[in-house]
Formats: sequence, C-alpha cells, structure tokens
Amino acid sequence: MAPAGRCCWERKMLLSLLLLIICPSCLISIKISPLIEKIDDHKDFKKLLRTRNNVLVLYSKSASAAEQQLKFLSNIAQDVKGRATVSWIDCGDAEGRKLCKKLKVDPSKKPNGVELLHYKDGTFHTEYNRPNTHKSLIAFLKDPEGAPLWEENPDAKDVVHIDNEKDFRKFLKREDRPLLLMFYAPWCGVCKRLMPSYQQAAANLKGSYVLAGMNIHPPEFDRLKEEYSVKGYPTVLYFEKGKYMFNFEKYGASAQDIADWLKNPQAPTPEAPEVAWSETDNPVYHLTDADFDQFLAEHPSVLVMFYAPWCGHCKKMKPDYEKAAETLHAESGAGVLAAVDSTVHRAVSEKFKVTGFPTVKYFENGEEKYTVPHLRTEQKIVEWMHNPEAPPPPELSWDEKPSSVLHLVGDEFREALKKKKHSLVMFYAPWCPHCKSTIPDFTTAADTFKEDRKIAYGAVDCTKEKNQELCKQEGVEGFPTYNCYNYGKFSEKYSGERTESGFIGFVKSLREKDQSKLGKKKDEL
Repeated sequence: MAPAGRCCWERKMLLSLLLLIICPSCLISIKISPLIEKIDDHKDFKKLLRTRNNVLVLYSKSASAAEQQLKFLSNIAQDVKGRATVSWIDCGDAEGRKLCKKLKVDPSKKPNGVELLHYKDGTFHTEYNRPNTHKSLIAFLKDPEGAPLWEENPDAKDVVHIDNEKDFRKFLKREDRPLLLMFYAPWCGVCKRLMPSYQQAAANLKGSYVLAGMNIHPPEFDRLKEEYSVKGYPTVLYFEKGKYMFNFEKYGASAQDIADWLKNPQAPTPEAPEVAWSETDNPVYHLTDADFDQFLAEHPSVLVMFYAPWCGHCKKMKPDYEKAAETLHAESGAGVLAAVDSTVHRAVSEKFKVTGFPTVKYFENGEEKYTVPHLRTEQKIVEWMHNPEAPPPPELSWDEKPSSVLHLVGDEFREALKKKKHSLVMFYAPWCPHCKSTIPDFTTAADTFKEDRKIAYGAVDCTKEKNQELCKQEGVEGFPTYNCYNYGKFSEKYSGERTESGFIGFVKSLREKDQSKLGKKKDEL
C-alpha cells in the first residue's frame, strides 16, 4: 500500500497533467503591468478603440509566448502613459481565441508567436514592423505616422548612433580614429538632405574613419549644446583622438566631398565679425548709460528703440528705423530717433523696465511718456512723430475676453472638469499662429453649448509657469493640442477639423453616443 503522502503527490501531479492537456496556458502565471490592458471581450475591444486614439495591441498565440514581450512592453506603457495605450489579447485562451478569430488575427503564424498591431482613431492603422527596441517603439507611439529613426534606415548601418551623453563621453575616450559627428534634430530639413551623403561616406570610409550621429534636440542635451556652441542643426564636429578640433560646414556635401575633406581636414574660414549698429554710419543717435539723460535734456522729443544685436525682430526693424530717422533729420522740430543696445547698456534699460526686444519708448522733455509697440515701419514712425499721442490700448489676451471657454490653470484643471461629462480642452501658446487662427472658432463652439452644464470647452496657456508641468503631464508636444476628458479623466485626443463646425460636431457626436446608450438601457429594462 502506497504511503498517504505519495498518493496525495500523485493526485496533484495527475490533476496538473490533466489541466495542462485541457488548458495549456492555465498553469502559466504572468505578472503584467497595470498599465497594460488585457482584453478578452469584443465589446471591451470596441470600447477601447472608441475611447483611445493611439493603441498598440499585442496578440499572442499563448500566454507563455507573450511573457517576454509583456515584460518589455511594461516599460513602454509607463513611458507613453497619457499618450498611448498598450493592450494584450491572448489568442490561446477560450475567450481570447473567439476575439482573435473575429478580428481575423492569427499570431501562431508568426515565428515567435506574437504580433503587434496599431490602431489609430478607432480603426486599424498598421502592423508594427520597425525594430523591437525601446527607442523605436517609444518614437513610433509618440508619432505613429512619423518617419522612422535614423538608425532604423538600413543604409545608415555604418553610421555610429549615439543615444545619450554618457555614451557620447565613453565613445570619445575610446575612439582613436578621426571622427566626424553630426548633431541633428529629426525634423531638420538640412539634416535630412545631408544624411544620404553622410551614410554613403560612412560606408566608403569604414575602418579608417568614423562617422557618427546624435539627436541632440531634446532638452536633456542643453549642456552639450552649450559646450559645443550648437546654434542650429546640423552641427557637424570633427575630432582627432577624442579631441574636438573644429566644425565641418559643407552642408550640401556629397559622399566624395566628405571623404576628400577628411583626408585633409581644415578649419572653416572665419567670417568677418558683424559690425555693431552703433559703429555704422547711420542717422540714428546711439545712446549709452553715461549720456542717455543728457541727450534727453537736450532734445525735447525723442523716440528710443531698445534692442539686442541678436534679436531678429530688431534686425528686421532697423532699415525702416534708419529711413525714418533720416526723414525726420531733414525736418525741423519733428523730433529725433535714438537707440540703446540693452545687452551693453543695462542700467538705463533696467531703469525703464525693458524686458523684451525691440521695446520702443517715447520721451518728451526728458520724461518717459509712452511705450509704442505698434511703431515698426518708416511711414508709421514718421507720421506718429509729427503728432505724438497715446497709442491704442493693447489687445486683450484670450483669457481676458468674456467667453464661454473655461481658462484653466494648474491645480484647478482637474477640479474644474470633474463635474463635466465631456470637456474639450485646447492647449495653446499665445504666440502660436495656428492657435490664433483657431481661437475664434473654438470660442464660438463653446458659446453654442453654454447652456449645457455637462459640456465644457476649456483652454490652457502652456506658456504660463503654473501650467508647464500640467501640459507635460497631458502629453502636449505641440500647439494647439486638443484633449477630450470624461469627468476630468482623459478619454481621447481630438484630431478633427479646427473649425467651428468641427468642434461642435465632435461634441454633438459624444452627446449622441450618450443618448444611444441610454436608449439601449431603457430597452433592456
């Protein structure tokens, strides 16, 4: 007679074997991130696509086949939180098998038994067939329709791709061969035009020279940008034995041009330094901290332009300002034009609270009288100096104008929206031209629903300090960005037409869905 303990053990083994035969995946326990949504039901799948507009779905032939990929996707889900959703459908269990059959997806045909499909705006978008790396997946989910990363291009395999500052420092220490390094930004057109030649040169010169690339646009590389004086893209640096020598500045170069230059690298010919405006021959009086007050005492009517040499708007205004000065110079009693370089003469600029450039101020009998931001052209300057008067009041900002739009700030954001069933929120920057052109339509749409207590149109100015962290949390990467919220919780992004009818139609469709659901519930009752 077998011992009791042995019988119990044999029974457990037999039960396990039977369970394994009936349901191979039942004995596999997989811990998945709470950020990964496991879907078993077709209704849940439809709801997912209806409420999220950027969804990556992992289909697996079994739970065991998905285990490794789920661990990897857990980190991805964390890094794209708020921007994209990662889900899993196990086609090996009973419910999942029905769903996969309905969706006509069969991951068992794939070599590793898993398949990644992407859904955008409620419908299938594409099969994910880019490299299965953290960097590529993150880039894809941030911009599903964007171009692949440079290192994903097979023609760029001979270019050394550097990901971070730590790797950059290590690379310089160990590399003895002559090195050309392109600091670039993914969106930069000049970079894209140079890349094919750069790639070909990297292949042709392999073994003798090293050509590398590094996306240095993100803010975490600000220290490197400052260290190597990166003012624009691309910035191509030449190193010997890890030591920076000088820049390569032939941005239209062919592969042969790059090869020829590397055989005899030369520092670029220095450009002649820009002559300071105050040192050029022009009719504008250039004032300093020392002579500013004395000049005003001697001239009863003075228009002063406070500027910075690097300021683009100042440079654009200079020709008109000089012409206006010349015209007024020929007239008696019409006043004079002066200028102050605020980067040099800071005391007088601080005295008159100059914070941006150009700032144009009018002084009468030695006293500041008006700030006149509307004076930019020769004609307007001359006309105004003939009859100086108070400028028109500055236009009210969007949040200062009365409207039905809720202007939300920092901590108030969630609190203001949690009582609203549907909220469409526009994240914007006041300087953004696309935002400016859309504001009237968005405001009118908000007025349409002003009587509906469950509907809200909101706006967040992402340039305000209190809103910067909020905009980051809500996945705002450009302006304008439109997010839809359900009782304060993010539900989907709006990517429809930026018109009054588009904004109104979108919210109406949400309301119609609510009524349809209510009708179904009544029928069921």
